[in-house]
Amino acid sequence: MKKRLILTLPVLLLASCGQKPSATSKITDSTIVHSDSGSITRDSGRVKITGPDTSIKITEEYAKLVGRDAYFWAWPMVNIYNRRLAFTNVKDFAMAGPLIQAPLNRFGMLTDYVIPTERAIACPNQDVVYGIGALALDLSPVVIQVPDFGNRFWVYQIVDLRTDGFAPLGKMHNTKPGFYLLAGPNWKGDVPKGITKVFRSSSNTGIVGPRVFMDDTPEDRKAIQPVIQSIMMYPLAEFDGKMKTKDWSKVPKVAGAAAGNAEVRWVFPDKFFDELPTVFADAPALPGEQARYAQVLAVIAQARKDPKLKAAMIQGATEADQLLVTPLFQFRNFGKQLPYHWSTINNGSAWGTDYFTRTATAKSNILVNIPEETSYFYQDLDEHGSRLIGSNNYTVTFIKGQTPPVNGFWSLTMYNEHHFFEINNLNRYSLGTKNKNLKYNSDGSLTIYVQSTKPSEDKFANWLPSPKGVFTLYLRAYWPKEDVIKGLWTPPAVVLAK
Repeated sequence: MKKRLILTLPVLLLASCGQKPSATSKITDSTIVHSDSGSITRDSGRVKITGPDTSIKITEEYAKLVGRDAYFWAWPMVNIYNRRLAFTNVKDFAMAGPLIQAPLNRFGMLTDYVIPTERAIACPNQDVVYGIGALALDLSPVVIQVPDFGNRFWVYQIVDLRTDGFAPLGKMHNTKPGFYLLAGPNWKGDVPKGITKVFRSSSNTGIVGPRVFMDDTPEDRKAIQPVIQSIMMYPLAEFDGKMKTKDWSKVPKVAGAAAGNAEVRWVFPDKFFDELPTVFADAPALPGEQARYAQVLAVIAQARKDPKLKAAMIQGATEADQLLVTPLFQFRNFGKQLPYHWSTINNGSAWGTDYFTRTATAKSNILVNIPEETSYFYQDLDEHGSRLIGSNNYTVTFIKGQTPPVNGFWSLTMYNEHHFFEINNLNRYSLGTKNKNLKYNSDGSLTIYVQSTKPSEDKFANWLPSPKGVFTLYLRAYWPKEDVIKGLWTPPAVVLAK
C-alpha cells in the first residue's frame, strides 16, 4: 500500500510564512531536510523540501508567464541596481548638466534648488537643496555626517535595493549631530570610536539623498551654504573622527548627457533577466519570497540554454512593461483614493511585499520618504474628474487654518505630463511654506491660482504657472502632523475656474 504524506501543523505554518525550518528541527518523528527545491516529498521518514527542477522541459508560455510576473515586481530593484551602475565609473565629483555626480559610496550636494531641466529622477521639488549618491556597501561601509542644522528642517533619505528606507536620519527623528555608519548585511568589522549609531541595510546597493529646506530668498540661499558644506559621506577607511567639509559650489562642471522630455530610462525588458540574478544575490529573498526567487531563477537557468525560452521571457517582460508598469505612471491609477480625486500612499519606502504600490511609486515618482518624514498627495483631475490641462484655469483654496498641518513645511508643485518641470519665465514651479509673500484672503483662507496665463496683479504672488498641455499637481507635507498621517486631513478640490 502506498503511504500518504502527512505534514504536521508546524511544517505547514513554516511553509505558509515562507520560512525554512531548521535542518535539525524535530517535527514529531521526522527531520526536515532542505535543498534548493520547493516541492515536498517523504523518503524513509524524512521530509525533503525541493524547488523547481531545472532538468525538466518547460513551455515557452510558462517562461513568458514567469517573465511577465517577475518584471513587474522586481522592476524597482533593477531600477536602483542600474542607477548604481551609472555611478560606477565616476571618479570624482562633478556637475554634469543639472545634477551633481559622485563616486560610489559618496554623494554630492547641490547649492540651490534643482534646475528645471533635470531628468534623472521624476518629481523633483524646489523646496529643498538636494544631494544624491549611490551605495556600494559590498565595497565598504560608509560614514555619513550630520552637521548642526540648528532650527532648519532636514532629512536624509537612505534606501536599499528594494527602495525601503533603513536609516532614519532627520529633524523629525531628533537626530543629533555626529557620525553615523551605513553597513551592508554581511559586514563584520569593528565599529570605530566616535560613530553614534550603525544602520544595517538588507542589501549592498542603495541610494542616499539628503534634503535640506531652503526659503526662496537670497538671504537663506546665503545662510544655508556653511551647513551644506558639512553634509558628506565617505568610505569607513577615511573616518578620523573629525567633521569633513567640501565647498560644493567649486565642484567642476562637465558636459551632461542630452536630456529628453521624460525620465532617463533605467529598466529594459531585453536586459532584465541578464541582470536579475545579480540583483537577487544582492537582495536575498524576504520571508515568503523564497519560492518566487527560486521559480524565476530556475526559468532563467533554462532560458540561458534555450533562446526560445529567453525570447519568451523577454516578450512577457515587454508586455508587462506596456500593460502593467507604464499605466502606473499616472497617479490616478494607484494609491489610496481620497475626496476630490486626490490619492496618496501610506507605506512609502516601507513596502514589504506590497509589490503593486512599490512598482507604481517607482514608476511615477521613485525615492519617496517614509510616511513619518513626508506625506504625498497626487492629483491628475479636477473636482469633476476631468484631466487637468493648461487651457483651463483652476483654483485650490485652503480654508482658514487648513493649510497642510506640518511640523516641517508643505508645498504644492506643478509637473508637466512627464512629471518634470516645464520651464516658465517666472522660474516658479511650486508654492508653499518657502514663499514669504503669499497673500491670504480676507476670511483667512489661501487660494492658489493654477493657470498658464498671467493673472491680475492681486493674484500674482499666488500664481502657480501651468504648462499648455496636461499636467499634474503634487502636494508634499514634510514632517506631517498626526491629522495627515491618520488621514484626518486631505487636500481641497482643484476647482475649475469660471
